[in-house]
Amino acid sequence: MARDEVKSRRDFLSKAAMVAGGLFISAGASPFASLLYATERKSKTGPWYGMGIDLEKCIGCGRCADACKTENNVPREPFFFRTWVEQYTILNDGTVHVESPNGGIDGFSQKFPDEEIFKSFFVPKMCNHCAKSPCTQVCPVGATFTSPEGLSLVDPTYCLGCRYCVQACPYGCRYIHPVTHVVDKCTMCYHRITKGLLPACVEVCPKHAKIFGDLNDPKSELVKFMKDHSWQVLKPHMNTEPKVFYNQLRAEVR
Repeated sequence: MARDEVKSRRDFLSKAAMVAGGLFISAGASPFASLLYATERKSKTGPWYGMGIDLEKCIGCGRCADACKTENNVPREPFFFRTWVEQYTILNDGTVHVESPNGGIDGFSQKFPDEEIFKSFFVPKMCNHCAKSPCTQVCPVGATFTSPEGLSLVDPTYCLGCRYCVQACPYGCRYIHPVTHVVDKCTMCYHRITKGLLPACVEVCPKHAKIFGDLNDPKSELVKFMKDHSWQVLKPHMNTEPKVFYNQLRAEVR
């Protein structure tokens, strides 16, 4: 067997072992290391944007979801969202209940008595702007693409509304707009950040649970967040290289 084939086989087996072991990259490792679940910078010049979400700070107020709908003209019906909040309730018997009434905009109520609850917490969700996005790969016309800043965007003038990307997204972050009949999703408020503004959801969060920043800038708030916290990403086994990083993400979150 050729030397290159041996090295390739060794690398594959090494990565497979890491998957089997359920490896997560934490703040103790470099966030830019080219490991299986770390987001690797595609360019060392220019911004490479991402988002941090601190679950210890999220209070489930839903202001992020409401601000997103207002800022981006997302339909007000309770099943169209670019970002939303889920409430996880883990009972003493180990069962997990997940709710997101109207994306969290109207708040949450707890239907289980305190004595039955082991833990309850809130998890904001959004497009993960994956570096290896399945949605981009399946689009037959190139309507879904990655911007130079590493964000997954949709060109509505090209989109056919075929729903391939909606089905391919592992995070359920896309929908067909009922008026335009093309795909809509979180853009991390691209129209704002290109003007030096924060995404709407970040700007309105009363607890600063969302942190937007440039992964290429070691002084950015996001990189500081990643250095100071033990973070994880959603569904790391999908190997999509998400750029949304959660502090205190529990195994029950899916």
